[in-house]
Amino acid sequence: MKKLLQVILDLLAKLYLWRFKPEIIAVTGNVGKTSTKEAIATVLGKARKIRSGKGNLNNEFGVPLTIIGDWADDYYETGSSLLFWFKVLTATPFGLLFNKNYPEILVLEYGADKPGDIGRLVKKYRPKIGVVTAVGDIPVHVEYFSDPDSVAREKSKLVSGLRVGEYAILNHDDPAVYDMHEKTRAKVMTYGFTEGSTVKLSSFDFRLDEGYKPIGIGFKIHYGANSFVPVNLNGMLGRSQALAAGAATAVGVIYGMNLIEISEALGGYKGPKGRLKIIQGIKNSTIIDDTYNSAPLSTHLALDTLKSLPAKRRVAVLGDMLELGKYTLEAHREVGNLAGSNIDLLITVGLRAKFIADSAENQLSKQNIFSFPTSNLAKAKVQELIEEGDLILVKGSQGIRMEKIVEEIMAEPMRKKELLVRQGKKWLNK
Repeated sequence: MKKLLQVILDLLAKLYLWRFKPEIIAVTGNVGKTSTKEAIATVLGKARKIRSGKGNLNNEFGVPLTIIGDWADDYYETGSSLLFWFKVLTATPFGLLFNKNYPEILVLEYGADKPGDIGRLVKKYRPKIGVVTAVGDIPVHVEYFSDPDSVAREKSKLVSGLRVGEYAILNHDDPAVYDMHEKTRAKVMTYGFTEGSTVKLSSFDFRLDEGYKPIGIGFKIHYGANSFVPVNLNGMLGRSQALAAGAATAVGVIYGMNLIEISEALGGYKGPKGRLKIIQGIKNSTIIDDTYNSAPLSTHLALDTLKSLPAKRRVAVLGDMLELGKYTLEAHREVGNLAGSNIDLLITVGLRAKFIADSAENQLSKQNIFSFPTSNLAKAKVQELIEEGDLILVKGSQGIRMEKIVEEIMAEPMRKKELLVRQGKKWLNK
C-alpha cells in the first residue's frame, strides 16, 4: 500500500510540474534547512508567487505532497490517515485541471535519512537552484551512513545533479559544503561570515531591550565591492539565522533583487518555530526555544548563543540527540564538556543525555545537575528550579518532545499552538 501510494504521488507531482512548469529551489543540509527555506520564501514572496514546504515534508512522500498542494497543515493535524490520503487523491486531479493560481516557484526541502535519498529526489524533481546549508563533524542521521563523509557525499548529490546555467548556493563557512563547488557544473554562489563569500555577513550582534533581555539579532549583508545593508531579525537568536538570511540573499540576487529590496523583505522573516526562538517564560525568565530537533553542530551553536548573552543565570535543558549511531557517546560527552563550562544549571532528558550530565560534572557542581528519563517527568522540576531573570535554553531531538517542557515554563501557555512545534493532533495524541 505504501509503495503504491508513493507511485501515485510521484505521477501526480510530475504531472503538476509538466502542467505548470514552476521553478524549483531545493534546500538540503544537516542543520538550518527549514530556516533557510523559510528565509528564501520570505524574500522571493515579496515579488513572486511561491510555495514552500512546511514542517519536515522533505522525503519521497513529503516533497510530492508539497508539489501537488498545500497539504502540510492537514497532514500535521490528522497524521497520515486514510481520510487524509482520500482527500489528497480526490482533490489533486481537480487542481491539475482547474488551478489558475499555481505558484511560479517552489521552495522545497530535500532530506536524507539514508544513502540515495537526495539523488532520487533530484532525479524526480529537478531544481533550478540547489542550496546546501551545513554538514558538521557529526551530522544528524549519521547512524544510517558509514561515516560523516558519506553524509556529505549524499548531500552533494543536490549540486552534482545541477546543469550548466543552474545555480549551486553553498555555505562558505562549512568546509565540507564549500568543497562541493568542485562537484557541480552549475554557477556557484557562496554565503557566510568568512572572507571570500559571494554574499558576506558581518557585524553580527545580539539585540537587547532596556532590561538586557534578548529581542533578536542584527548584522550586515555585503554583496559586490562596496554594497551592504543592515538587517535586524526580531524574536530569534543565533548566527544560524543570519546564515539563513545570507542564503536567501543569494537567491534573491539570482532573481534580480537588489540588497535594499532583500533587506526590506527580510524584515518580515519570522523564523520557524522551535529554532532558537525567544519566548517569555514564567517568573520573568526568557526561554530560547530550540526544540524542533537536535544534532551536535546545532547543539554547540545553541550553547554558544546561550553563553554569549547576559543573564542572571544561564540554564540548559538538553535532551537526547538521536540517530548518531556509533558517535552517540562521543557526541553527548562533547556537549557535556561545553555545557559544563558555560552554564549555571543543567537539566538533561533521556538516557543518552545522561552522558551530557556525566561529562558536565567535571566543571559544574553535582547539585546543579539534574537528569530525567522523559520530558514529562522533567517538566515540573524545571518549573520549580527556574528563578527570576534566568535565561533558559531548551533543546533536544524531536523524539524526546522537549516542547512539553517549554509549554510548562512559558508565560503564555494559551499561545502554545501559535508558538511551539508539534502542536497538531498527530503529535499531541502520542
